[in-house]
Amino acid sequence: MSPGTDLPELPGLDPRWSRRVTVPATGEDPPVTWHLLDNAPDLTGEARGTLLAVHGNPTWSYLWRSLLPAAAAAGWRVVAVDQLGMGWSQRDGRFRRLADRVAELGELTDHLGLTGPVVTVGHDWGGVVSLGWAVAHPELLAGVVLTNTAVHHDDDGELPALLRLAGNPSVHAWATSGTRTFLRATLALAHPPLSREVRAAYLAPYDEDRRAVADFVADIPADPSHPSRPALDAIADGVASLEVPALVLWGPRDPIFQRRYLEDLLRRLPHADVHRFEGAGHLLAEDVDVAGTVTRWLESTFPADSWISPDGAAPAPTPLPAPAATPLPADSRIPPAGAAPVRPLAAVLDERRDDDAPAVVALHPGGTDTVTWRDLATRVRHLALGLHDAGVRPGQRVSLLVTPGVDLTTALFACLRLGAVAVIADQGLGLRGMSRAIRGASPDVVIGIDRGLVGARLLSWPGRRVAVSELPPAQARALGVTDTLPGLTARGAELERAGTELPPLPGPDDDAAILFTSGSTGPAKGVVYTHRGLGGMRDTLAATYGLGRESSFVAGFAPFALLGTALGSLAVVPDMDVTSPATLTAAALAEAVRASSATAVFTSPSALRNVLTTAGELSAEQREALSGVGLFLSAGAPIPPELLARVAEVMPRASARTPYGMTEVLPVTDIDLEEIHRALADVGTVPGAGGGTCVGRPVPGTEVAIIPLDDGAATGEPTDAPGVTGEILVAAPHLKRTYDRLWATQEVSADHPGRHRTGDVGHLDAEGRLWVEGRLSHVVTAPGGVITPVAVEHAAERVPGVLRAAAVGVGPPGTQQLVVVLETDPAVDRRARAGASLATPGLASAVRRAVAEACDVPVAAVLRVRELPTDVRHNAKIERGRIGRWAERALAGGRMGEP
Repeated sequence: MSPGTDLPELPGLDPRWSRRVTVPATGEDPPVTWHLLDNAPDLTGEARGTLLAVHGNPTWSYLWRSLLPAAAAAGWRVVAVDQLGMGWSQRDGRFRRLADRVAELGELTDHLGLTGPVVTVGHDWGGVVSLGWAVAHPELLAGVVLTNTAVHHDDDGELPALLRLAGNPSVHAWATSGTRTFLRATLALAHPPLSREVRAAYLAPYDEDRRAVADFVADIPADPSHPSRPALDAIADGVASLEVPALVLWGPRDPIFQRRYLEDLLRRLPHADVHRFEGAGHLLAEDVDVAGTVTRWLESTFPADSWISPDGAAPAPTPLPAPAATPLPADSRIPPAGAAPVRPLAAVLDERRDDDAPAVVALHPGGTDTVTWRDLATRVRHLALGLHDAGVRPGQRVSLLVTPGVDLTTALFACLRLGAVAVIADQGLGLRGMSRAIRGASPDVVIGIDRGLVGARLLSWPGRRVAVSELPPAQARALGVTDTLPGLTARGAELERAGTELPPLPGPDDDAAILFTSGSTGPAKGVVYTHRGLGGMRDTLAATYGLGRESSFVAGFAPFALLGTALGSLAVVPDMDVTSPATLTAAALAEAVRASSATAVFTSPSALRNVLTTAGELSAEQREALSGVGLFLSAGAPIPPELLARVAEVMPRASARTPYGMTEVLPVTDIDLEEIHRALADVGTVPGAGGGTCVGRPVPGTEVAIIPLDDGAATGEPTDAPGVTGEILVAAPHLKRTYDRLWATQEVSADHPGRHRTGDVGHLDAEGRLWVEGRLSHVVTAPGGVITPVAVEHAAERVPGVLRAAAVGVGPPGTQQLVVVLETDPAVDRRARAGASLATPGLASAVRRAVAEACDVPVAAVLRVRELPTDVRHNAKIERGRIGRWAERALAGGRMGEP
């Protein structure tokens, strides 16, 4: 191995890593000289193992420049090769096929004396080559890491457009070897675009000889007759037999290695850890922190205390155990997996299968749909049989694009009974959010109403399509519909009459559903729940609020429209646009209550605001109906006590409660209006009281702790001491199992095993009540210390004329300046312009001064907008990140506009 190559100085590349290695002649083949990057000079002791990194076409080992120092810091050696004819390796003019490249990589590692344990790392066609090496060297292999690659191409599908164009005989030579067009087109796939210096570094080895770039494209085995197809098939079959740990990192915006290739990889490596980086694309290592994710995965998968390899040999090729979980405190109320009996969510249907009382009532402009418990149990049973006969199997994913009501309830419980995983991406995410969520979950089947199926067709959502209702043949063909719910239900009824039985019930720790977060702090995340977790959520709600068989439950918030059935309550869906909670009117709520003599109502804060706004339109009969409600719940976003108190205007006998929680664990705490008033009265007298929104005490079975903040980061040891501000940490029996295909996100959220980092900031008071102060990502790190936003916003909102406020930080972390952005009552100053600073002379300067004086911390600027942006689903969570970016631009002299 010869150090000191003649590479030019390139950004991010340490010249000490650069090596040339000549592999002696083998048989009739002459010797060949490889170029590689090797971080051995950075290692301070014996390496824990080696990462064998292989680039694709038309990049080179420069792709892995961030991985070399990161891996060295974690004790791992990296050998990143330039494939022969590529990068700075030898150009000998030989046309190499896939089998040649795999064999020659093996000859290189033999010559290097590479011993185990080895983890292969591959991208693009380097992924295929690295997997070929992995299959051929099981005695050395410890794991595989893949980024945007493929090992199989379906003969029924076309190659991606860029590869088809590059391989077209009329342009192939010109685009790949005659010019640098193919190189430039590949580099243009980075998000965000590469800097001029980095782009030049990738192009540097390809000034003259680009024949290997052309050869790689020509060697793509696009059909069964291609000479490299047998080698590709052998690698693909071999990958399916690999039992070592695997990590698949993916950029969904890749026009080359599309979703179908990811799905194929996961069918072959079902045990793989997966992380999809939303917004990233083909050049994943340039778009996101691949190096950091890989090293975290190595630490998690191969813990140092289990790594004993004095002779350098690889461990047995089986998954290594995960790090031992840190036990929860001895009084923890979380049952270990499999320890507690679980009542299935669908058990209520068996228990009430002979009950002719109404189970679901859905109000809509055309009338009312009602189904009894007897009918619902029969529909669910028949649909489950029909779906199973149509090929739906346990573990398969079924996306439900159905509005809340009888059909959605039937489809959901049929999936739960079969053991299929229900994917629920509600319309409250908006079209873009729904599309991102459904593509990410990659369902096997989509059950949808007409509008959902049109979206699935136009946006190419995955999954075989099932219509909720019968469709004309031409429309069914246009939408790609293969079955309908009525047809499957009828088929199931016939099967039952013939004596066909349903498959066994799913296990309590099998996956049951994927629910999506609101997307208010980034792309919506899929949250995976087991049957045990969903059962725990049901039981916690029942224990906290006394809901059950004798209850009737009106849901003014789409994600909770299914809870009534799960609780054994009558579930009522009001006449409203479920995509927009703020469309719920007082009259619609009253009619839903009247239709069911409802005892409980669940709405979001935005729905509540509109109910109160339209309360004047209520008739005497409607007011009488609402006076019979005994329990009122509002969740999904913080709610001012003044707003909650006004509930008495329309539901005077209801106990007003506001639970706190999130998609990952709901509920966490609960509080009623009386306790809110007591908490506010305790400010200044009870240690820890104040400084945010009081959300009450933990619900039964749930534990809350605080991870203290250090310069804005939550790094301390969890504590329940009063008055300590930090990230809220939750343990509960109804906690999610994981995030779907977001391995890195899950690792961060569960770094305290058995508990969930919420991303919210708050503190406990001396009475054990939790106060929420905002999101961790929205904490302002000012020169004088950390400022959490909620207390500032509450102070601003107490100023007459201010409707809502957002407290954001502007500037670099550690020196951020606090800016308060207001949504004011237009009557405050009719001359105020949207986006104008309230400091502008004549524009509500009195309000600006009052806001600045009301805050206990220095305020750098007060700005006004016509309307503060909120998330789509709740219409209530203020998007502080978006507002902060707007404020920074505005204060820097940019165009004001609206955030």
